[in-house]
Amino acid sequence: QVLLGVTGSGKTFTMANVINKLNKPSLIICHNKTLAAQLYGELKSFFPENKVEYFISYYDYYQPEAYIPTTNVYIEKDLSINEHIEKLRLSATSSLLSGRSDVIVVASVSCIYGIGNPDDFGKNVVKLRVGIEIKLKDLLFSFVDILYERSYEEDFKRGSFRLKGDTVDIYPGHSDLAYRIYFWGNEIEDIESFELESGKKINSLKELKIYPANIFIASKERVKSSVKEIQDDLLERIEEFEK
Repeated sequence: QVLLGVTGSGKTFTMANVINKLNKPSLIICHNKTLAAQLYGELKSFFPENKVEYFISYYDYYQPEAYIPTTNVYIEKDLSINEHIEKLRLSATSSLLSGRSDVIVVASVSCIYGIGNPDDFGKNVVKLRVGIEIKLKDLLFSFVDILYERSYEEDFKRGSFRLKGDTVDIYPGHSDLAYRIYFWGNEIEDIESFELESGKKINSLKELKIYPANIFIASKERVKSSVKEIQDDLLERIEEFEK
């Protein structure tokens, strides 16, 4: 169905009503970031209880690698990633995998490009619950496996975790909040969200899901098989060039 109309004629409102009637996860693709941002704001006001997400290219600047034969100049790839937009992309991916039916993703055309395997992303969610038994060391390794980095007090940033005695702080890649996990021996005694600036507790939680810190996560098996294929291809190409 094509909606024609001047600005302010109710096209977005009509589309919002269709989404409301169907009650299914919805994807809205815009041809540029500016329009996507406008629609994102409008739909958040139409659906305050829904998970309205924003998924656009996270490059502030991107220069692909290039070679200029006439001057024999090689230009290296250069890029700048916007961390806030990366967080919004991870939030959209996490919401879609949460199983909720009220997810609305407003995206630019860049969403058609590959972002890694959603199965791998979904399988690598760390699920925590008060009362479960897990060794502190094993929990830290599980965070590293899903691409979180160990940090210290002064550089605690999104996509990292830090350790203070029997307490682990983690700042998920998809969240504006950080979380604190208290251990008693090998048991998770408490989980709470806290303010980054003051360290002040916000809420106590019974359970917590930590999604991977990067969309491009891959299983260990996939990495191993890919590395082997690359090595095999390398040997073939070397032999070819030497001939």
